Amino acid sequence: MSTMMLTLFASCPKGVESVLAVELQALGAHDVTPTVAGVSFSGSLEQAYRACLWSRLASRILLRIGEIGCANKHDLYRGVQSFNWDEHLDQDTSFRVDFNGTTPDITHTRFGSQFVKDAIVDQLRDRHGWRPSVSSKPDLRINVHARGETAFVAIDLSGQSLHERGYRLEAGEAPLKENLAAAILYRANWPALARQGATLLDPMCGSATFLIEGAMMAADIAPGLLRTRFGFDKWMGHVPKIWLQLLEEARQRRVVGLQAVNTTIIGYEGLAKIVGRARANVQRAGLGKLVTLHQQELASLNVAEDMTPGLVIANPPYGERMGDEASLVYLYKHLGEKIKQQTPGWQAAIFTSSQALARSLGMGPRKSYTLFNGALSCKLFLYDVRERQAANSLANPDHVPDHSFRASTPGGEMFANRLKKNLKQLGKWVKKEGIDCYRLYDADMPEYAVAVDIYRDWAHVQEYAAPKSIDEAKAHQRLLEALEVIPGVLGIPENHVVCKRRERQSGKRQYEKLERSEQMLEVTEGQCRLLVNLKDYLDTGLFLDHRKMRLRIAQEAAGKDFLNLYCYTGTATVHAAVGGATSTTSVDLSNTYLGWAQKNLALNGLVDRKHRLEQSDCIQWLKQDTRQYDLIFMDPPTFSNSKRMRGVFDVQEAHVELITRAMARLKRGGVLYFSNNFRRFQFAEVLMEKFNVEEITDATVDQDFQRRPKMHRCWRLTWL
Repeated sequence: MSTMMLTLFASCPKGVESVLAVELQALGAHDVTPTVAGVSFSGSLEQAYRACLWSRLASRILLRIGEIGCANKHDLYRGVQSFNWDEHLDQDTSFRVDFNGTTPDITHTRFGSQFVKDAIVDQLRDRHGWRPSVSSKPDLRINVHARGETAFVAIDLSGQSLHERGYRLEAGEAPLKENLAAAILYRANWPALARQGATLLDPMCGSATFLIEGAMMAADIAPGLLRTRFGFDKWMGHVPKIWLQLLEEARQRRVVGLQAVNTTIIGYEGLAKIVGRARANVQRAGLGKLVTLHQQELASLNVAEDMTPGLVIANPPYGERMGDEASLVYLYKHLGEKIKQQTPGWQAAIFTSSQALARSLGMGPRKSYTLFNGALSCKLFLYDVRERQAANSLANPDHVPDHSFRASTPGGEMFANRLKKNLKQLGKWVKKEGIDCYRLYDADMPEYAVAVDIYRDWAHVQEYAAPKSIDEAKAHQRLLEALEVIPGVLGIPENHVVCKRRERQSGKRQYEKLERSEQMLEVTEGQCRLLVNLKDYLDTGLFLDHRKMRLRIAQEAAGKDFLNLYCYTGTATVHAAVGGATSTTSVDLSNTYLGWAQKNLALNGLVDRKHRLEQSDCIQWLKQDTRQYDLIFMDPPTFSNSKRMRGVFDVQEAHVELITRAMARLKRGGVLYFSNNFRRFQFAEVLMEKFNVEEITDATVDQDFQRRPKMHRCWRLTWL
């Protein structure tokens, strides 16, 4: 069998087929034909061994022993038994069957594997009286690929997948398989660059897979040289002499290659524990003198100007949750800026599953390839780095808006221009009024359905759920474009942008934490100091559209007893207290928000007993309270089914009872302000018959909410 031509198949990740075909031809393969996720070829046993030892791209090398019909499972059984299995395994050989594909009556791979296994075991038992053992870690793997009424039967010469080189015992999160990393390096033309003495640099190297694979290419090291075993080790057709000759040749080439290599291979990683893993991988690969690793964040990357230009390569994170991807916009932007600033004249290769994030690099690729990381479709973008930029500090220490900022896409530029326009329109008003927090943008352009609120030098971005008529991918792309430009236009640090999705909240979800940063930001409004939390909850603790209402309360509260129902974080209470209220009472169902209100009061030096905080359902509390108040404010939720409540609260249904009970607590000559955000709300006529009711919505909408004047509605009630 050593000199006869064998029918072979090399499997590989999707997208790698054409590169693998070139590699196999260079290894001496014949009749090379790429197909989906693999390449068929022919060659001698020596060439099959050589492919196992030297292929950097293949996942498995399969020796096809025949093709059989499988119109039904009985045909499959008879076909499997047509091979002489005692030519491949003996009674001391454990085996397993890898079955993939489907036949007309076999649609589950486990059933197919079991059926083939039975056929093999039955043959050997009937012929020889013994049966081989089946193992999950077998001596020999038998591969059956079914395609309709035909099945291809093969011996797996590789055993464990060939991407398992033996150097990477530990890896970080979502590690890139070694053969896919090698394919990326091939596509990026690294072997040719290495021969020219170029540098390979990975600024986010993780477990150092790119660096190790690149070093093995540069030093002519066979990727299979570190493996302790292959699938053919206990195969009956194995010819050790041929294999040992190939091993010795590979060892000699390694010695020569390491002496001759003249390239620099360097990687950076921020986390110490990951750097430790990477160094261990490098040492296991025997490349400690060739690969250099530094513990250093991307932000601190500083490439020496005298370093030989070469290839900068990275597999930055893709992000699973929206919050992750929103922050990754800035990571990719930083990465692009660092590449342009630090490596002009180099080539760059970026591998990612997110084309939207790749645009944030701010570089135009000269070429791209689709490669699959498992089942995930990814893109490899190749760049010629021509530009040297000064470090672009979006973290402007003075937070000065950058009116010259340019986006990387036409859509992003359009959004940036609108932000600049709004800044110009609101800027004088904000400065004159001393406003810390305001709404800069509120879906002004329907394509960019977000709200952008400014809290000092922070931007709080809320994405509105897109209508079903809008393509979700397109809406997502526009969000990323918006997130990309916000820091540059506003002149704020990139990590001062917080993004959330705005959807209707109800019940306990109103109080659920999104994060647990516990990070409070102090802002000012009028004469008050207030705490906001931009990250942990859907809302921030300060409803910006009620600014004018709170300032009105501050003006009217002097010498009065103030009641704040559905007080939330107590911001209206603070305004009343700072405005000179004789006493304040704040009622809310949430202990979290009452604790927040207490902090707001304390921040303003308001800690004595005349400022009461009551944890209760407001309607139930009103039934029991007997005190009288001069000024009452309530801004109930549209809907709530919190488990702490008795039943369900719907503002349309409940407002008659709520207002009636609240008015019963209002002194003659007092004022009750009632507000809500339910757009279809209808004020009950029965209340208009009992009280003086005046809608004052227009008077409570400030300049930054003129674009969305129906954000809330507000009424002033007094006794007849």
